[in-house]
Amino acid sequence: MAPPLQEAWSHRGWLAWALRPLSLVVGGAAALRRTAYRAGLLRSHRLPVPVIVVGNVIVGGAGKTPVTQAIVRHLQASGRRPGIVSRGYGRRTRDCRAVLAHSSAADVGDEPALLARSTGAPVFVAARRAEAGAALLAAHPEVDVIVCDDGLQHLALARDIEICVFNDDGVGNGWLLPAGPLREPWPRPVDTVLHTGPRPAGGDAPAFALQRGLADDAVRADGSRVPLAALRGEPLHAVAAIARPHDFFAMLRQRGLALAREEALPDHYDFDSWRRPSDGRQSLICTEKDAVKLWPLHPGALAVPLAVQVPAGFFALLDARLARVTTPLSSAGRA
Repeated sequence: MAPPLQEAWSHRGWLAWALRPLSLVVGGAAALRRTAYRAGLLRSHRLPVPVIVVGNVIVGGAGKTPVTQAIVRHLQASGRRPGIVSRGYGRRTRDCRAVLAHSSAADVGDEPALLARSTGAPVFVAARRAEAGAALLAAHPEVDVIVCDDGLQHLALARDIEICVFNDDGVGNGWLLPAGPLREPWPRPVDTVLHTGPRPAGGDAPAFALQRGLADDAVRADGSRVPLAALRGEPLHAVAAIARPHDFFAMLRQRGLALAREEALPDHYDFDSWRRPSDGRQSLICTEKDAVKLWPLHPGALAVPLAVQVPAGFFALLDARLARVTTPLSSAGRA
């Protein structure tokens, strides 16, 4: 069941109307900030390589990280050398740093740790994404394109391509926080939209429907795989600390798995104080994002990656937009 506020964001009921005056303040602040960047009062920092920002305009999980994974793998397969930058939400550190194979999710954030592990691309985190990008390029001069995981509203980083991702909820009731789920008004200019539910109303950017599901295999901490089909009939304790944990549980059940226990935890939960129930007969199964935090404590946990099927038309558009990004700036910046 959705939390009360999330439920209120699905329609324009009494709670949304009560919060509406506050959303007008939020909208005014967002408009002033964007105007300040356009007028040059606030500065956007441009990196010497093309920058792709994958973000959303709604609160909560929209599926940005799986899309970032898919884009990075596509770029790698196309012969490009992508790097990834992120704020590193939820980390206990504040500096700019590389995400290494042995980096703790507590130090770099769970999503950057997952991206580094799953793509093999260099990843840097910093509160200022431009700082992360500059540090990444200094450490990895071979990188020729930066993908920013989240950051659609982080206007301090200049970008060449903006991709907005929507989940099944779309724009909800269409109002800004706290009366609705929007971080900024929609529609807004973006290069393309990816959505799992119906196409969000408004805007003229090309839109592509995503297919979202689970991978066929669960992954162990040592990298070995277990087919999901082999887990049917086995009692499982499913745990998820993501924005929409019940979606994960539902997808597990749709694959024929028997969930003896479903445990939904807050998004980005660190698992430091989490204790597994004493019933050892239930195998622990979790999301790929949670596994980077669970495996140091519970190496026997099985992680099920979320697989997204991105239409070929999206990648064709992405390649065409990248090809149109001017290269003289990139060449001059790296000379």
